[in-house]
Amino acid sequence: MNAELAFVFSGQGSQKVGMLGEVAAAFPVVQQTFAEASAVLGYDLWDLCQNGEQEQLNSTETTQPLLLTSSVALWRVWQEKRGAQPALLAGHSLGEWSALVCAGVVSFADAVDLVRKRGAYMQTAVPKGEGSMAAVLNVEDAKILEICREASAVGVVEAVNFNSPGQVVIAGQLAAVEKASELLKAAGAKRVLPLPVSAPFHTSLMRPAAEKMAAHIAATRFSAPAIPVVHNVHAKTESDPEKIRQLMIQQIDSPVLWVDCVNTMVGSGIKTVVECGPGKVLCGLCTRIDKSLNAIGLEDLAGLDKALAET
Repeated sequence: MNAELAFVFSGQGSQKVGMLGEVAAAFPVVQQTFAEASAVLGYDLWDLCQNGEQEQLNSTETTQPLLLTSSVALWRVWQEKRGAQPALLAGHSLGEWSALVCAGVVSFADAVDLVRKRGAYMQTAVPKGEGSMAAVLNVEDAKILEICREASAVGVVEAVNFNSPGQVVIAGQLAAVEKASELLKAAGAKRVLPLPVSAPFHTSLMRPAAEKMAAHIAATRFSAPAIPVVHNVHAKTESDPEKIRQLMIQQIDSPVLWVDCVNTMVGSGIKTVVECGPGKVLCGLCTRIDKSLNAIGLEDLAGLDKALAET
């Protein structure tokens, strides 16, 4: 185990057609992992990943099992290569389920089924077209919270992803997000970017999804983590499986405290983070949160070689 190494797992937005193709050509375990997921889902996830339309990949109900499977496949490649074992794991939103699988808390097959349901429930919690999310750049967190309170006069709008200093995502009902966006621009926001998502994730509007997921999570076997996971809800680790269950229900309608999660890891001595999943979004966020971090993406063979050499 490398006490200075953490693995982080990608969330929604990192998916793209053709991802992991290079790694899959070198490591059969990638397609084997996708075959396991396909058996649970009832359709060919690898074919969809390689040959589908981007719009299909972006549907939340598909995106969530797709990204979970991609992350677990890359984790299995890392194990085959006998890479150093990380001291901590963390995942951004959906990615927290990937972390739990890799920590041995939940089986892969159970997680695939759970995140498919999670995606479906989150998608239907708010009618399509009525919810919105937007990334706010270069505004203090306190100011964003104040403006969300002001804009809530026209509907629900909340700060939901604290991604890095100067990058916070707001979400809620469309009119309220638009009102908050106007107020934030007037307050000096460098940019307020509407996000191409179909539901206001991690807001109180997701409570119906959390309530539906509670029963499925209660019926799923949870074990104590073999590797500690830093959780989105409170940016701490938890060893009790029953408490982890509750955190995974709360996570659906609670903000993602990613800045705090990364600071927790750095505070415990982490110096290198490896993003175990497609894309390098978390690499960018981690180094913006703490410039001392060495961040490496594992999505291709060059990244794999670099991670193996530097950990």
